[in-house]
Amino acid sequence: MNTKEIGTLIKNRRQSLNLNQLELSELAGVGINTLVAIERGQGNPKLGTLLAVADTLGLQIEIKLKELAYEKR
Repeated sequence: MNTKEIGTLIKNRRQSLNLNQLELSELAGVGINTLVAIERGQGNPKLGTLLAVADTLGLQIEIKLKELAYEKR
């Protein structure tokens, strides 16, 4: 998943909850400009910021191992 896909997921979830960007930024405790950048797949938000936005939206971030090309046999 890349930053653009993450931003789209966050935006779609926000819209499904009928929240505007200002409301979400206030609920998550992040700046409006930061939220706009996240939704556009831009910037480089801190992990804590991304976690706060995800948690506010009822989302969770999961880290999993992926198969690397050099590990294929």
